[in-house]
Amino acid sequence: MSQTASIKHALPVLRQEDFAQWYQAVIAEAELAEESGVRGCMVIKPWGYGIWERIQKLMDERIKEAGVENCYFPLFIPLSYFAREAEHVEGFAKEMAVVTHHRLIADGKGGLVPDPEAKLEEPLIVRPTSETVIGAAMARWIQSWRDLPMLTNQWANVVRWEMRTRMFLRTSEFLWQEGHTAHANEADAMEETLRALEMYRSFAEDVLAMPVVAGPKPENERFPGAVETFSIEAMMQDGKALQAGTSHYLGTTFSEAAGIRYQDKEGSQTLCHTTSWGVSTRMIGGVIMVHGDDDGLRTPPQIAPQQIVILPMLRDNDGDAALLAYCSALRANIAQHSVFGEKVRVLLDKRPGKATAKRWAWVKKGVPLILEIGGRDAENGQVSVLRRDRLWREDGKANFTAMAQDAFAASVPGELEAIQSALFEEARARRDAQIVRDIDSVAGLEAYFSEDKAVPGWVELGWSRPTGAALDKVVEQLKALKLTIRNTPMDDAPVSGTCLFTGEPAVERILVARAY
Repeated sequence: MSQTASIKHALPVLRQEDFAQWYQAVIAEAELAEESGVRGCMVIKPWGYGIWERIQKLMDERIKEAGVENCYFPLFIPLSYFAREAEHVEGFAKEMAVVTHHRLIADGKGGLVPDPEAKLEEPLIVRPTSETVIGAAMARWIQSWRDLPMLTNQWANVVRWEMRTRMFLRTSEFLWQEGHTAHANEADAMEETLRALEMYRSFAEDVLAMPVVAGPKPENERFPGAVETFSIEAMMQDGKALQAGTSHYLGTTFSEAAGIRYQDKEGSQTLCHTTSWGVSTRMIGGVIMVHGDDDGLRTPPQIAPQQIVILPMLRDNDGDAALLAYCSALRANIAQHSVFGEKVRVLLDKRPGKATAKRWAWVKKGVPLILEIGGRDAENGQVSVLRRDRLWREDGKANFTAMAQDAFAASVPGELEAIQSALFEEARARRDAQIVRDIDSVAGLEAYFSEDKAVPGWVELGWSRPTGAALDKVVEQLKALKLTIRNTPMDDAPVSGTCLFTGEPAVERILVARAY
């Protein structure tokens, strides 16, 4: 992860020195988010929220292309809704925030306390996820087979009272989308579950430039109440896995609890099969840890709030007006071009201050292309271009390239596409080089993760798919090594040999890793 030693990087800590502190430094220096004063909750700043808006826009398009309609459901859910589904409640019980009163009164000491007279008849849960409240709505909305499939989604915030928090990765409140669908039978519901999984896989790779492995989770890692859970798993630069999105086939678990039934063509009452699927602001944490470098974030062009920033080198003299006029014309020239099906997003930064200071602020935010324009550039009709993914020359200086204005403007779509592709290929090559497949014993697995490796990576193993007590034993063995089973890759690679945990013939392959 290191670069040329002579380079003076923009961040106060390097990845290879302390990856956890580096991650926090990127968030701070790129002005993505900050602490809010409430444990586990963050203020998402404009650049960070701009990235989320891009993710939301592009994901929402894909969701609606599949015929899913957006709704909104309440933040507060009656406790009785959760009580109908014991397994689901058990999975979230320790994370639920509960509202018990609706008014405060003065305590006589200059403070405020809940009014004993304002206690709610039924406690309300601040939604940790919305299966129960959406299930109640579906039970009202679905009457006949003609109402199916019912495809809904909401963009919302949820609250899970996390004990150990880290911005974007695990917060007490986070933003997400949650899709909830109801179907006539298992086949239709499973088709939707896998459609959503593929939507997330392609979105992660094509939009976030983040290579992932898609596949089912083992039964111990399933969503509470689900029959099957599928995930996309991404490798961070420190070798750890990040679950970046999930899709769940819920069977009739929630339908039975909520009474989601339909009258079939023969007139019988039949339980619906339901699904749920979601991604969250955790994706931004993944983008940071997959693409960031020792100078800050490198934002993939598709989700960059601004793909190009123009920095006029203002001198606070009579020449500034002509320079700004040139930069405005340059911006208009660039903005007429399109890439990834949209107009190029380009900002002219006219704020006062030294161009070099502003340059490094944008470098840390990860703007794909930065243009520094001086008086001589304006006179010669040129631009000086800094490509964020190729920041440094071998001599340790910023890697600026001079181009004629029109030639540069015409090249912008190709340059942005090249940056998007280069970030993905770099991350994929790094991930593929850090997946080990030759470990054949528990002792070998322990030795591999016990060795002093800067980037331990993932291990792919043959798996006999044990269940029940046999699976519990394996999970305990892995837990002792701080490892978890991530998922079973859904590819066509052959399976052979035996499971190193059970000694039985392998029926599939699993990925084992340390994870966030």
